Amino acid sequence: MNMIEIVTPRLKLRQWKEEDKEPFFKLNSDPRVMKFMPKLLSKEESDSFIKRIKGRFKEDGYSFFAVELIENQTFIGLTGLSIPSFQSFFTPCVEIGWRLAYDYWGKGYATEGAKASLNYGFNELNLSEIVSFTVPKNLRSRKVMERIGMRFIGQFRHPLLPKEHYLSKHVLYKINASI
Repeated sequence: MNMIEIVTPRLKLRQWKEEDKEPFFKLNSDPRVMKFMPKLLSKEESDSFIKRIKGRFKEDGYSFFAVELIENQTFIGLTGLSIPSFQSFFTPCVEIGWRLAYDYWGKGYATEGAKASLNYGFNELNLSEIVSFTVPKNLRSRKVMERIGMRFIGQFRHPLLPKEHYLSKHVLYKINASI
């Protein structure tokens, strides 16, 4: 497996390290960060998530990168590309996503990391389009989607959540390589 690393003016998108486990668990157990996710993650679930990400890198050649600040090498979250594990009208596809620790919100890091991930997807992986999705009330993520040039496509019910679940309704955004 190639050790892919992407550097932006303020961020390093890199492979995962053992020492990322504790700060990743901290953000996955923060109710502010996980507000629009079905639940907070336990330590075991958070560690398992990292294991799955590493597996996707081996299998697909890409996944969610660990994100650290260049200035002090602090782990702040994840961003990158992934293949959703569910079926819907827009799958199969590649999605872009991000999850940052609360202390790093509002500083443009999600947008900076997402733009780098899009660039990697289009220019290195030769993807033709990338999607993203979230719940309608997740305005912060929707703003990132818009700032990186994605356009609103429509709504769908997330098939991994019960129809009556308060987070089952999602919005879908998409960007094409030609944009």
